[in-house]
Amino acid sequence: MPARTPSRPHPAPMGGVDIRLPWWALALPALAFLVLLALILNPSDAHAAGGDPAIARLLERAQQLLVG
Repeated sequence: MPARTPSRPHPAPMGGVDIRLPWWALALPALAFLVLLALILNPSDAHAAGGDPAIARLLERAQQLLVG
């Protein structure tokens, strides 16, 4: 007695590819970017500032624009 073969699912429509991302696929990279940006712009974590003062002024200005 032969075994019954499963029926095939309906074929995909030919209109194009429908890809849906989960919510965390966009939220996690955005959150990681914001955390890294906050670490860069937080002057209290800068223990040794031996860089160019122009870069420090630029980062301070960027922080002022983001905060207020």
